[in-house]
Amino acid sequence: MAHDSDGLAEFVSRRKFIATTGATSIAAIAGCSSGSGDSESDGSSGESADTEAVSTEMEATESTDEGGSSGGTTALESGGSSTVYPIANTAASYWNANRPASDTEYWPHGEYDIDTEQNLADYWAGLYGFDAGGEDGPPFQFTVGLSHSGTGVEKVMNGQNDIGNSSGNVEDELPDRDSYEQFVDHVVGVDGQPLVVSQEIADAGVEKITGDQLKGLYKGEITNWSELGGPDREIQVLGRVKGSGTRTSFVSNVFGNPEEDTSVANRYGQNQRLAQAIAQADNAISYLALAFIDTDGLAPVGLEWEGTTYSYQDDENGLDSKAYPLSRDLHMYTWEGTSEKEAAVINMILSDFGQDTFVAPNNYFKLGKRRKEEQRAKLPDQV
Repeated sequence: MAHDSDGLAEFVSRRKFIATTGATSIAAIAGCSSGSGDSESDGSSGESADTEAVSTEMEATESTDEGGSSGGTTALESGGSSTVYPIANTAASYWNANRPASDTEYWPHGEYDIDTEQNLADYWAGLYGFDAGGEDGPPFQFTVGLSHSGTGVEKVMNGQNDIGNSSGNVEDELPDRDSYEQFVDHVVGVDGQPLVVSQEIADAGVEKITGDQLKGLYKGEITNWSELGGPDREIQVLGRVKGSGTRTSFVSNVFGNPEEDTSVANRYGQNQRLAQAIAQADNAISYLALAFIDTDGLAPVGLEWEGTTYSYQDDENGLDSKAYPLSRDLHMYTWEGTSEKEAAVINMILSDFGQDTFVAPNNYFKLGKRRKEEQRAKLPDQV
């Protein structure tokens, strides 16, 4: 819907502040599990310190000063992908704060044609029959754990979480299963996965690479930046650990096989650690979740694929293009249907309010009208 320009500027400013707060929390959490890892190929048997750190999910439940205790209902628990984490974590901070309808900066219901006097979480939960929590907090708390996509889909399958966050398709994350019918796939946004290099490499004139060069880099066949028009400097190829949806999507999109072995100098369990490693080096390249592209010290480079060059912030052939080869959906999986509790939170994220507040400020692309309708059709009926 239309917003007036002054109101929109204020709203965007507030959303950026909240998104920045969420990113700070992510970085702090990541710092607790840092480790550069040993140089090895993705197909090796050894594991880096980051890999070990993410093998046990970090329960990164976020709260805010405004949030209270739950209204007596068991918490909704989600966990998994560090790519989906910024969306889920921002949504959780809003949900658990449960701000009143009078706080129209935080809960601008009127701007979305929502006529309510209810607190934020009370409204969305009430659509599925939950009693309002009011001053006692939301009808139930919403917690978000941080690990990676493989852990997310495994935990929802095993009943350890209600929602499994994943930036890769479950078929790619759990390739050995005979059936995936019990998973319900809720797509909540789109990530146009960028290629990024250390700032020094961009400053030296490397602006883009081709698809064939990208394959050569991740097969260990191209090892010096001079081969790509850059300085005479060794290339440090970085990536994510196996089990991360970011890696799974990347190798699937580039090589056509989600289990393809690639050769990298170091692997990282979470996007924020990978972004820091690229920024701190002077010779690195990697793929990355779009939410972390603003990290100081790294720069996006274009990808020439089948004759078309896709570049960050390009109006015609940007990373939001449906043809961009490294784009991927961001998923929140449920198991054996979707409960009313799960639906309440997912419906909030899929709403125009949720897309504007939780998806776009984290640098991801919002779903179009048709896709939002398709995703909301998977939810149980409202009361």
